[in-house]
Amino acid sequence: MDLSLRPLEESSFGAVVDADLATDAERLAPQLAAALHRHRLLVVPRQHLTHADLLTVASCFGTVDIGVDRRYAVGGFPGLTVISNIVEDGEHIGVYDGDNEEEWHADNSFKTQLTSATLLYSVITPARGGETRFADATRAYAGLPPAVRQRIEPMRAVHSIERLGALQSQASGGQSSIAAGSLAAPPEVVHPLVLTHPVTGARSLLLGSMVISGISTLPEQESRALLEELLEHTTSAPYVYSHRWEQGDLVVWDNLATLHTASPCDSSRHRRLLYRAAVR
Repeated sequence: MDLSLRPLEESSFGAVVDADLATDAERLAPQLAAALHRHRLLVVPRQHLTHADLLTVASCFGTVDIGVDRRYAVGGFPGLTVISNIVEDGEHIGVYDGDNEEEWHADNSFKTQLTSATLLYSVITPARGGETRFADATRAYAGLPPAVRQRIEPMRAVHSIERLGALQSQASGGQSSIAAGSLAAPPEVVHPLVLTHPVTGARSLLLGSMVISGISTLPEQESRALLEELLEHTTSAPYVYSHRWEQGDLVVWDNLATLHTASPCDSSRHRRLLYRAAVR
């Protein structure tokens, strides 16, 4: 059975998958993984997935990461996390994605082992707002001037879960997707600024506007200026796709080749509920 793919409209990367993954995921697993590595972003519309189905689909792309934020884990389904702006009895039912613009990032870059791919499945979709934007960090790296690529090639950046939590809380009046002890991660980890993809060999930029505290070999001011310059380049129009969610959409992205961010959504008017899985 061949996987049906078509180019993602209005984007220079990504593909739309025409399949029923509730029934065909295991048979299509090798093709799904190959398609993700080739296109870096997969959109699978009109899905009807149970929690078990979503975990089965996630396993097509690697080993499901069960080290999720325990506050918002889905009971009985290790590796699934609730993402939502819904409040019940005064408490957020999931990782709160906020009413404001989220920072550009790669998932879990504050962990020693990087997430290789992330899946988001939309169950309740807002009528307005809440788009997820993706940046092709692979093409963005290739689009840098050769002298810049040569300069940044050996650099390593410090990723800090503590910095991320503090800045998120500061920006949102005390709300943060990170809580002390909710995720097993050291205070700081160091990753290459330029990643080499373990499967494709492609080079890409690993950036994060809140999580990276600096480049280990540069003074703070110079480090911050370079990081801002690289992020501005990577998230400029030629490299960005904005996904407008529909109910039943499953989106999978190569976390070693892309960056992403959530767009604002007015939680007082529009409810949002998704389930997330990540793989290593």
